[in-house]
Amino acid sequence: MKISIIGAGHMGSAIAQELIGHEEVTMVRVCDAHTRRLQHLHERLDSPKLRSFQVDARDERTMASILEDSNCVIGATDPALYPQLARIALTSGSHFCDLGSSAPVLEREYRLAERAAEKSLWVVPNCGLDPGLSNMLCLHAIRQFDEPIRAHLRVGDVPLEPEPPFNFRISWSAEKLLDDYTLPVEYMEDGHLRSTTPLTDVEDISFPAPFNDMEAFHTAGLLRTICEVAGPSLETIDHKSIRWPGHARNMQFLLALGFADQKNIDVQSHLTYRDVLTRRLKQRLGGDYEDAVLVRISVMGRKDGRDAELTYEVIQQFDRERNMTAIRRCTSITAATIALQLASGAVSGGGVCPPEQIIPLQSFLDNIRAAGLPVITRWAP
Repeated sequence: MKISIIGAGHMGSAIAQELIGHEEVTMVRVCDAHTRRLQHLHERLDSPKLRSFQVDARDERTMASILEDSNCVIGATDPALYPQLARIALTSGSHFCDLGSSAPVLEREYRLAERAAEKSLWVVPNCGLDPGLSNMLCLHAIRQFDEPIRAHLRVGDVPLEPEPPFNFRISWSAEKLLDDYTLPVEYMEDGHLRSTTPLTDVEDISFPAPFNDMEAFHTAGLLRTICEVAGPSLETIDHKSIRWPGHARNMQFLLALGFADQKNIDVQSHLTYRDVLTRRLKQRLGGDYEDAVLVRISVMGRKDGRDAELTYEVIQQFDRERNMTAIRRCTSITAATIALQLASGAVSGGGVCPPEQIIPLQSFLDNIRAAGLPVITRWAP
């Protein structure tokens, strides 16, 4: 089984490390335009399975020749390139999955549905942490009920040592963070699809120490893909991001000043306010840090004639033995598990679809647990 990864950054390198540990994987190709990233990758992963290629992901001809006999291609680079990379993968006869993007990028990927179906190949977006792991766990929980009624997704990556005023660090993409904090939030309440603004409806949420006092608030998410297959009994579903207290208030203040606007700063500059904010977020909140991923998926409904609640919970902290952040660990296990399912031929048909709608849910849960992801299950009346 040969799997190719586009991007040798934090996420791409973690996925490569995860895949190399699987016996059925014979080769892992990693493509990136930066020599230093590829050198660092080989220094960390001394494996005969690993092959690297210095190539710009936008070079379609070169990329097509590299990906030609891949069983699956994983996009772990700039999300704006995912539709193009998916098209190259289909041309090369490979499945494609990626780590998630905004709604406009997702729409461009869905335009490949007919081509993918003709080739009996899958383009599977949103295979990261959130959406990705969160959606998979949510739909799996929904499937355990005779009549699911309410579902709540609470997900966050937080630094172990928060620093005021934002008490937050950027784990992967400043652009994606701003999308989550500015795009409209969709949720369902009492059977009706509703919309609200991000960073609102802040609630207290508690996990075991040191995460006793956290906050959760609305951010843009992709719940529609769950609603499409959850069944008619589901009345309410919402998604909130988990942060240390005070983060939502301070981000609201910053964004209220217009720093996320796409307007040019002045007539002499091509830079927008959002460009400047993105750069400053990367400079001030980027870099290496120790983190924790907190996930709580709660579903309530009727099972065997009784009211019940099922909770899936993940608490993954920075792995000092592997020197790997929690978000890299959670993302890499999720993406690698989905890619292996696609590459093995376990998913028949073809088209464009999120993972929760086509990947066998129980098999996914079993595999991520076997890979070391601690998913705790709790049933309650």
